[in-house]
Amino acid sequence: MKKLATSILSLAFATGLGLSAAIAQEHAEGETPHYPIHKPKNVDWSFAGPFGKYDKAQLQRGLKVYKEVCSACHSMKLVSFRTLEGLGYSEEQVKAFASEYEVQDGPNGSGEMFTRKAVPSDHFPSPFPNQEAAAAANNGAAPPDMSLLAKARGIERGFPTFIFDIFTQYQEGGPDYIYSLITGYQQPPAGVTVPEGTHYNPYFANAASLAMAQPITDGQVTYDDGSPQTLDQYAKDVSAFLMWAAEPHLEERKRTGFMVMVFLLIFSALLYLTKKSVYANKGH
Repeated sequence: MKKLATSILSLAFATGLGLSAAIAQEHAEGETPHYPIHKPKNVDWSFAGPFGKYDKAQLQRGLKVYKEVCSACHSMKLVSFRTLEGLGYSEEQVKAFASEYEVQDGPNGSGEMFTRKAVPSDHFPSPFPNQEAAAAANNGAAPPDMSLLAKARGIERGFPTFIFDIFTQYQEGGPDYIYSLITGYQQPPAGVTVPEGTHYNPYFANAASLAMAQPITDGQVTYDDGSPQTLDQYAKDVSAFLMWAAEPHLEERKRTGFMVMVFLLIFSALLYLTKKSVYANKGH
């Protein structure tokens, strides 16, 4: 039986090597590669790991990048203004921030819709009235909503990496992907042709190029805290902000999980000691 199991494992290993070689040969021969062409870069996030926490200053910078750049095309309709207090803003600051936007409301007494200044209970308004208008303004592809983008986007890391991810509590796949995509625009390599109206990006999950052009460049957004005003910093900040938007209670969840693990360890120890005490004087 042991020899049979060993033979099966050896066969599986050899088959895996054969498949890897075949895939590599296909890519070398110009066949359609597996996307993304390059795996997302691993970024050192403050919220990584079982004890990670959000950097409030970074989140505030990310909000600024979203407001001044991303919000021109991308909505965030599931996020309300009042949740921005979680970024370290006061209630008055949130009210002032919300009042910079206008939202549609109604109907009024005459049965008509009207616009008014947003209040903290309102959600971020969409830059387009509907999906059709969004698609028409962006070469037929409506920009995705960013409310849950950092949780919805992520690249499978494959074996054996995903096993280590269980123990390291890796959950930064979305931010890693967003950061890599924003910073990954480049000229197509020799011999590679991309469709007209698209832009080459080897980190894009669905193809070698995408309709969205490079969204931000160095010096485009002014920071008040002296942080570098570079593409790399912008990408990190907005990726962290989108992670917070998708999971604002991440820190609370980690604290709860830690307390549960401590409780289980103590409970297991008490069970062991109880069993040892009860059966200490009994014959086996």
